[in-house]
Amino acid sequence: MKSIRKMSLLLLIMAFILAACGDSGNNKAEGVTKKGEKVKLTIWHNFAGDDLRAKTVRGLIEKFAQDNPLVELDAQAIPPDGYRQRLSTVAAGNELPDLFFVYAGSHSSELYKAGLLQPITEVIDQNPEWKDNFMPGAFDAFTFEPDEIYTAPIGMSATSILYYNTSLFKQYNVKVPTTWVEMMTAIKVFNENKITPIALGNKAPWVAQSTIIGSLADRVTGTEWFKNASAQTGAKFTDPEFVEALGYFKQLVDNKAFQEGANSIDNTQAEQYFIQGNAAMMISGAWTLTNLAASASEEQMKDIDVTVLPSIPGGKGDGNTISGGAGGGMALSKRTEGAVKDAALKLVYAVSGPDAQKAIAESNSMVMYNTDIDQSKVSSLYYKAFNLVKKTNITPVYDAYLSAEAAEVMNNGLQEIMTGGTPQSVAKKLQDAQARSVTP
Repeated sequence: MKSIRKMSLLLLIMAFILAACGDSGNNKAEGVTKKGEKVKLTIWHNFAGDDLRAKTVRGLIEKFAQDNPLVELDAQAIPPDGYRQRLSTVAAGNELPDLFFVYAGSHSSELYKAGLLQPITEVIDQNPEWKDNFMPGAFDAFTFEPDEIYTAPIGMSATSILYYNTSLFKQYNVKVPTTWVEMMTAIKVFNENKITPIALGNKAPWVAQSTIIGSLADRVTGTEWFKNASAQTGAKFTDPEFVEALGYFKQLVDNKAFQEGANSIDNTQAEQYFIQGNAAMMISGAWTLTNLAASASEEQMKDIDVTVLPSIPGGKGDGNTISGGAGGGMALSKRTEGAVKDAALKLVYAVSGPDAQKAIAESNSMVMYNTDIDQSKVSSLYYKAFNLVKKTNITPVYDAYLSAEAAEVMNNGLQEIMTGGTPQSVAKKLQDAQARSVTP
């Protein structure tokens, strides 16, 4: 009798071991599939628009849902202007979805510091060829501890491209500006001819910060100064060079570089204002490439070219740069585990793997990935910008380094300058906010 009981116990232990083996690693989702049980997976992202990139990413998510019928997918596309606030609200209550889009820089690092993220390193290491084809630095903004990667970028952020209308420059015999003096001359000539010099839609106040001040200020202060000021080590935002940088932005305002009501229209409206020939220039990011590819005619597109912002006299920074870096990607909630986690990692690969990178690039959107592109699927403007970005250095976008509070102060501060505020006042508010965030 004892031997029979021992045998029964041994068989029971073996059954548990086999069950545990069959439910380990990346086979968890398969195990659920074999049983015919559904896994519920939630994902939030900000690809809510009608531009080609947004449609492409949503299409990748929809294809994942079709290919994985036993994954019950709850996907929410939230407009970019309200995305961060909505994510912050659920993060405060520790109620984040399983997967969610995060921006590179302070946005993702603060979520990490709050203990709300877990790495996706395992799916990256399982696909070494995919990992090796990312461009240098692609994972830097998402590596918060040694050998642990927290997302794979699904795009490249290039935020300060100077778009210009070649037809208008030719018509009014204006030189495309490479120096600040030439920029001021161009602004004067276009204003005299009732053409808006620079289209700007700053209703969501991140626009002026992301597209103009990061690149403009870097030309004045240099990159190292900005990183030191952000870390509050050896530099402050009240330093003369930063006040001077804000002064250059004020020069644009005072010389009526932007159209009336720039703080009342959004970035998409500004793009349309520009492409319709109402403005000679627009300082914007790579997202404008895909937006214009979706909304502008070939006739309109042929008159548009791209370059970098002009250099600043006596500036400490490189004059041939564009602000930007790795774009955002999908992050994994710390609470997601088991078969749901396996399904989530599979979705990460679906929206940022090799096929996805190619599809996103062919939506006229920059990627930090080496991929072949079908030229017939992209606009001529995209190729111009792609070649421009390849030969220029990348400098930081301010809100990728500033704390969330300081970034909001910077955004609102530029709006203040546009309505009569002073560089000195904005610089002090920014310094106080960043110091509060950095000081223990």
